[in-house]
Amino acid sequence: MSGSLRVAKTATAGKETILRTLFQGDIFAAPALLGNGIAPATVTAETDVEVLTTEREVLLAAIRENPEIALRILAVFNQRLQQLHETVHGLVSERAIVRLARFIHYFGVEQGTKLADNSVCLEKRFPYYQIARSIGITYEECVRLFKKLKPFVSYSRGGKIIVLDWEKLEDTASGDEID
Repeated sequence: MSGSLRVAKTATAGKETILRTLFQGDIFAAPALLGNGIAPATVTAETDVEVLTTEREVLLAAIRENPEIALRILAVFNQRLQQLHETVHGLVSERAIVRLARFIHYFGVEQGTKLADNSVCLEKRFPYYQIARSIGITYEECVRLFKKLKPFVSYSRGGKIIVLDWEKLEDTASGDEID
């Protein structure tokens, strides 16, 4: 209903991978609710949140009354499956700098920006570790890649990201070489 949630999975070796960040209006835990009751990932509140919960039988009764609910859930599953496909493809075939630029671009578009000193500042703040775990790189590589983006992206303490040149960010996100 409100706030933001981090969805992550921890490998048996202890490494956490951030799968996605959920915001107001997003649904989660449907695989556990509709499947075997086992959640495929861990969800953690990043901010104060308000979550609407439902029981399996209540959801199934609501779906019988209004099949549009099932279509909405299927649309979310389809979107996440497509994102998973893109992520796997990106990890296998795209350079880390492209994945970083796409991450910044995605959150700028999806979660909004604000103007700050003639530049575009992402509304949400992202610490290095969260970005690194989201795009499949190490913390150290994330720091190094932000230095490569420095001519057109600024990162400051506390996870504040400012896009100084949106066009160059888009070029990098599309796989074009950076100058």
